[in-house]
Amino acid sequence: MELQITERALARIREIAANEGVDLGQTMLRIAVVPGGCSGLTYELGWDTTLQEQDLTAQFDGVQVVIDRRSYLYLKGTTLDFTDGLEGRGFHFVNPQAARTCACGESFGL
Repeated sequence: MELQITERALARIREIAANEGVDLGQTMLRIAVVPGGCSGLTYELGWDTTLQEQDLTAQFDGVQVVIDRRSYLYLKGTTLDFTDGLEGRGFHFVNPQAARTCACGESFGL
């Protein structure tokens, strides 16, 4: 899978899982691209325990990640990072396919 997750993002994912009582041995992080936002597409992160037939999976240092094939077309080559700086705290997607993004960084377009 051509997706990278930085150590900062993995640490934050583990921290959130611990705070929410999520067992990462039983639960996967689902990453998806859905219609929405001012640029047309937006990213979604959430917990999931069920694999679908069209899902792709990868293991990142103890965190199982699942992405449906349609979303993966938009996410190929992307890096998921977490920042806690002046430009805002949160997960950020560095997507080389994004031709435009909104000012807040929450959505993108191709």
